[in-house]
Amino acid sequence: MRYEFVEVLNDLIDYFLIGDLRLLKKFKDDNALSDDLATEFVSNDSSDRAVEEGIIIPLAGIENYPYTIIFNLSDDVPELLKPQSRLQHRGGGYLLRVENRQLLLFTWRILQNFTDADIESLQDRYRQPGRPQIALENGLYDVEIFGGEVLRGEHYEPAFEFVLKKTERVDITSEVDINYRFTIDNSTY
Repeated sequence: MRYEFVEVLNDLIDYFLIGDLRLLKKFKDDNALSDDLATEFVSNDSSDRAVEEGIIIPLAGIENYPYTIIFNLSDDVPELLKPQSRLQHRGGGYLLRVENRQLLLFTWRILQNFTDADIESLQDRYRQPGRPQIALENGLYDVEIFGGEVLRGEHYEPAFEFVLKKTERVDITSEVDINYRFTIDNSTY
């Protein structure tokens, strides 16, 4: 299965995050972190632990473009590895946990007031068509991230593709660079 979302924006902050929002909320509560999870993540090692434990995957360096977001659960060749695409980034080794049958790509802003009410409000907005979320079987997933440009019509569009494979491995994500900048050099803008 492959899911594609277009015109996804970064809310003017150079980050995307991918994860199970309710699992992130449980992580926040279990670690007695404040509702301002954004400040927690930049002032202590909680963000490193969240990545290592497979709670979230951060993507830094996200320029202010409309993006195509692809969640790829198939064994087909990833869109960004096809000859007509322009691959710029490829990173593997990420582990992602899903415990609430939902995976979202979201922006940094939700972390600034990470309360039940704000999470519910975001999830209400994500119920509208075209929002970058998918229903996903609970479990552990190996994630490989591709970034670059995909050809749509006559133009190239900046894109990220997340290839998700169910896994039995339980070791944490410790070998990835969580500060890696996934900046796309966009030929259109």
